[in-house]
Amino acid sequence: MGVFRTTPSSDTAAIAEPSTSGSDAAGLPAPDLSSRPAAPAPSRGGSPAERAAPDATAVRVTARGRGRARTGHPWVYRSDLESVPALAGGEVVRVEGPHGDHLGLGLYSASSLIAVRLFRRRSGPVDPAFWGRRLDAALALREVLFPEATALRLVYGESDGLPSFIADRYGDYLVVQLLSQAAERLRDVWVGHLIGRLAPRGVLARNDVRVRELEGLPATVELLHGNVPDTVEVRLEDVRLIADLRGGQKTGAFLDQRENYRAAGALARGRVLDAFSFQGGFALHAARGAERVEAVEISAAAVRRGEEGVRLNRLENVSFVEANAFDYLHEMDARGERYDMVILDPPAFAKNRRALEAGLRGYKEINLRALRLLSPGGILVTCSCSHHVTPELFLDVIAAAAHDAGRACQVLERRGQSRDHPVLATCPETGYLKCVIARVP
Repeated sequence: MGVFRTTPSSDTAAIAEPSTSGSDAAGLPAPDLSSRPAAPAPSRGGSPAERAAPDATAVRVTARGRGRARTGHPWVYRSDLESVPALAGGEVVRVEGPHGDHLGLGLYSASSLIAVRLFRRRSGPVDPAFWGRRLDAALALREVLFPEATALRLVYGESDGLPSFIADRYGDYLVVQLLSQAAERLRDVWVGHLIGRLAPRGVLARNDVRVRELEGLPATVELLHGNVPDTVEVRLEDVRLIADLRGGQKTGAFLDQRENYRAAGALARGRVLDAFSFQGGFALHAARGAERVEAVEISAAAVRRGEEGVRLNRLENVSFVEANAFDYLHEMDARGERYDMVILDPPAFAKNRRALEAGLRGYKEINLRALRLLSPGGILVTCSCSHHVTPELFLDVIAAAAHDAGRACQVLERRGQSRDHPVLATCPETGYLKCVIARVP
């Protein structure tokens, strides 16, 4: 698959909505989307992709909503609507301030607390050509960032001006997520354009995520085009991995850690412990410089994938342990074991504000154990993917853990998610991953 195929994408006027047979206006194979139910009919004339934005329903927001929108944040909360429009959900709407001043165009949700997702500041037609240009811009960025990558994020929602739409590439296959009513309605247009540009062998929708429940949408795993295997081998930085497309975490692998894998691997020496390893992204990269790597993971399926990765990369110094990482860290500490590097990449401990306090305690506990396990000069690589744990809070947790462990802690690097997951400056919610690399002198 030529991921960044040189199909003439600038001629977006020729892009038509995909059909279920024949070919599209650019002469490319039409996407096979016939195996799934049709998207719900829009509540007023035409689909969101066909309707010119000046004819869209106006949604008026409060002064607070107006202030938020003017900062550039793309979300309008339901509590900031002056009145709730009689729309089914998924429509393009015009967002106005309390006095009718134009704030932008957005995609409406009839169910979510995020009532409108703004995607354009000025008015104008919103048609397949418009969305095609947005998708082409997202692809062009990735071509510059990772021209040789076989696994990467192609589209990252609001950051790419395509609200609540995720598209990841794994070799010859695409895995997408449609996380709102509007994304669900626009899937033929968005997915069809990607098929026309990239010619994947198959497209899978991994819509088995809780956020869809908040949108009143079912949680499903659905084939949208061609055929997609359960697993596929990909290369992530310097390592071959098995991505579990249908049942793995996220869309099959932790693509957001790709550059952190490389940074950690460059510092790996001696004995390394990779806790919460999943299928070994950090462990396999660390193996190139380490003498021995212990990868601890509670999921039996992830352990099997990790062991496949060990065989693929012909490594003899990596062993997987199926165990609870909390318990394992505690046991190694009690035994007085020592490591030259400890890696912590746990799941989100604070998935909402209510869980923040407990989540911070969890992060402190594992970092305390990790710091106690490190030999002098050892390296700590510690991560948090909880959005509600800010970078400042995360550093506070590490400092508190170091104090309680009686260890000094030198922060060498503060990192985030890979560049194919760009952070929209006016939407901090798009920046969720923290990765701190520190040294214990």
